[in-house]
Amino acid sequence: MKHEDRADVVVIGGGVSGLAACIYAARRRRRVTLLERSQYLGGRARTDSRDGFYTNLGPHALYRGGPGMTVLKELGVHPTGGIPRSSGQYAVRRGEKHTFPSGMFSMLATGLFDLAEKMEAARLLASFGKIDGSTAMNVTCLEWVDREIAHPKVREFILAVFRLATYANAPELFSAGVAIEQVKMAVKDNVLYIDEGWQTMVDSLAEKADQAGVTIRRSARVVALERNDSGSIRAVQLDSGETIEAARVIIASTPQAAVEVVQGASPLLKQSVDRAIPVRAACLDVALASLPRPKATFALGIDEPLYLSVHSASARLAPDGEAMIHLGKYLGPADSGSAAEGELEALLDLIQPGWRNEVVFKRFLPELTVYNALPVASPGGLAGRPGPEVPDVPGLFIAGDWVGSDGLLVDSSLASAKAAAELAARRERIGAVAAV
Repeated sequence: MKHEDRADVVVIGGGVSGLAACIYAARRRRRVTLLERSQYLGGRARTDSRDGFYTNLGPHALYRGGPGMTVLKELGVHPTGGIPRSSGQYAVRRGEKHTFPSGMFSMLATGLFDLAEKMEAARLLASFGKIDGSTAMNVTCLEWVDREIAHPKVREFILAVFRLATYANAPELFSAGVAIEQVKMAVKDNVLYIDEGWQTMVDSLAEKADQAGVTIRRSARVVALERNDSGSIRAVQLDSGETIEAARVIIASTPQAAVEVVQGASPLLKQSVDRAIPVRAACLDVALASLPRPKATFALGIDEPLYLSVHSASARLAPDGEAMIHLGKYLGPADSGSAAEGELEALLDLIQPGWRNEVVFKRFLPELTVYNALPVASPGGLAGRPGPEVPDVPGLFIAGDWVGSDGLLVDSSLASAKAAAELAARRERIGAVAAV
């Protein structure tokens, strides 16, 4: 296959963000080449298939009311699946399971709280949708619960809910405003577990990119960007020695990969990358021939940052009668996940006793990067993330879960991809715009 040595826009990175960006740019009638360093598209959105089970890289959920879903619809991608059910949910504290207090009846039934704690928790949950997160962007989650909540166990519970919604375990750093808005979105519209895993979304995006005329190249590793005398992008260099001329480049990859490619040309980008704190989790994926307790489908650690969900109870991820379970330990910035497998198996013992006799396979991922930049309270939460245009390198744009002021997780990946592509596809001369 002959490769083009020239493009209007080059997109570096074949994950969800890169695929979305190249579709938007190609639909603006730009000649687009996407370069992915590995053999596979999708990045952390890839799904492994084995014995009829579909295994994502850890627990994935698509927020139904988030900007990511809006972008997917615009691109003609419509994931199918199911929302997790509210029954069969447990809160785990000090090794004991309690009914998870998500509504009036479960609040009355739970043994997690005493009467006074139930009253405070019920009042808070009932009014949560009216809380304006924008007023707490510069406040940490820990500061917010200490200020707003009287009972320590209710504080613990709300911090656990923040962990669940944001996948992050850094309450002393994380912006309370971001966490509040994420919880509100989850409560209002819930999340979607995708049938046959997130690979179906990746494959649909790749198909749309092909239909839009994008040249997709796998095993194509970019090592540097070439710039002209004015400092603007003129080409990308591959490790094969090949050069592809392009005046506009979108890096849709990790912060570290972006800095490596730019090679010190952007102090502003390096500054953003240096202060980025990755959000990580230890993940255990378990395939079972049958589920010992079919009605027990969810558990959340209250005093420990643990999570369990039977994703196959909502989406087609396992053969009929079998089960796919995702467990995770939310890691703090300085935590190691190497010893978490035993903790996660102990949680599974509590919720699904007898599971060890039903194991088809299991996979432990001790330190998985969930997203690349924790929204810290001190710079204003999402406002502290870099925008999609790199101002000190004309023609360079970035996209990913660490870019832009819209959402978390794949929401920010897709929203920033759209923003970067629309900027890169402009017809005006980049150098003139950058000089303004």
